[in-house]
Amino acid sequence: MTQSQLTSGMFSTPSLRHIFSESQTVQAMLDVEAALTRALAAQKIIPNDAVAAIEACCKVEKINIPKLIDDAGAAGNIAIPLVKQLTHCVAQQNPEAARYVHWGATSQDIIDTANILQLRRALQLIESDIATLSNTLAALAKKHVHTVMIGRTWMQHALPITLGLKVAGWLDAVHRHQDRLTACQSRLFVLQFGGATGTLASLGDQGLAVAHLLAKELDLALPDMPWHTQRDRVVEVATVLGLITGSLGKIARDIALHSQTEIAELAEPTAPGRGGSSAMPHKRNPVGCAAVLTAAHRVPGLVATMLSSMVQEQERALGGWQAEWDTLPEIVSLCGAALNQLNFVLQGLQVHAEKMLSNIDVTHGLVMAEAVTLALAHHLGREAAHHCIEEACALAISTNSHLIDILKADKQCTAYLSEAEIKKCFDSLAYIGESNAFVEKVLVTHAHRQSNISSHGE
Repeated sequence: MTQSQLTSGMFSTPSLRHIFSESQTVQAMLDVEAALTRALAAQKIIPNDAVAAIEACCKVEKINIPKLIDDAGAAGNIAIPLVKQLTHCVAQQNPEAARYVHWGATSQDIIDTANILQLRRALQLIESDIATLSNTLAALAKKHVHTVMIGRTWMQHALPITLGLKVAGWLDAVHRHQDRLTACQSRLFVLQFGGATGTLASLGDQGLAVAHLLAKELDLALPDMPWHTQRDRVVEVATVLGLITGSLGKIARDIALHSQTEIAELAEPTAPGRGGSSAMPHKRNPVGCAAVLTAAHRVPGLVATMLSSMVQEQERALGGWQAEWDTLPEIVSLCGAALNQLNFVLQGLQVHAEKMLSNIDVTHGLVMAEAVTLALAHHLGREAAHHCIEEACALAISTNSHLIDILKADKQCTAYLSEAEIKKCFDSLAYIGESNAFVEKVLVTHAHRQSNISSHGE
């Protein structure tokens, strides 16, 4: 994966950097080569004596990685020089066994299957972090089901909502992403083994038997056929990770907007050295949100690269497959980093409920105009009521007055609504519609999902 070490702390995680490191990428390929050797020997295609010698060299410590990198440029992929080094290593111990290195396989078989092994490890981490995010959001939604705040449309004050409703919306999307990730893995974790043109001709009538044993060795499913130029599996997971990262970006955007000085409803957790400014000592920057948003900006272009790489030539790609090599690990790493950052932010999220409440009245009651309109509409009809309240709002704005005061002095309004009824219309918590019901539905769904996870775990 080509990523600057200077920024890797923001845009990856130590675990994901390790999985996609040069040494682990090579080791995954060697694991496939070793498994292939065992499968071939089990079918008596190669002698059993060759297995130990080949396995002994299928260790990354036996490989000269700098030379591998240099040679890959001329070879066109990393598998060709790797097989050469592996064959040389085996020949030094057992010249006869060296004849059977990489028997029946093609470079793409090794690279693709190794990539699937790496993705399996990486997606386990992604799934774990999403589960943590899901539980954190559920707890936050439950805690703030009655925390009223102003809802905003087009970034302007609209009507009251609750923080619980907002968080439940985030959680609802995360639930869908968990389902998508689970579904795509059943299609993704499969063996790639087809030989030169996907026919396994080099293995004669033993091809399918070897493929079956190789899949079993690697604990992968055996697809109906090799998929050298059918890239929907890896592109699907790239797209799912893109969707996840987009939703993480939406959450981060919301938190960042609510953290603005003038709004100050939410704040990232504080920690030594976190969120400061090199010039302004007073700054408390939402750095976690910034990292998530950076990932959300970068991933769509990378997903587009994966999508465009699907158009591949005949039985082996000329550029499209190669375009995946660095792109997919970068997507995984950015998504994983965004999850890591957002989990930190949400687990220590500071909620300023009193500021949320005061912000509702920043417009001097104008946001409750709809509630008054509907109350008055029962007497005047909706259009006449709308016109009446619209004029009252205009007067409130022009005189910098609170809407409730304007309405108390409005004869048309007071002819139908008592002062107590007018005041009731300005109770923001009473005008949140089905917010609590929506939150409850999402939380029930979450609890049901957790129950299913627990039962399957048992």
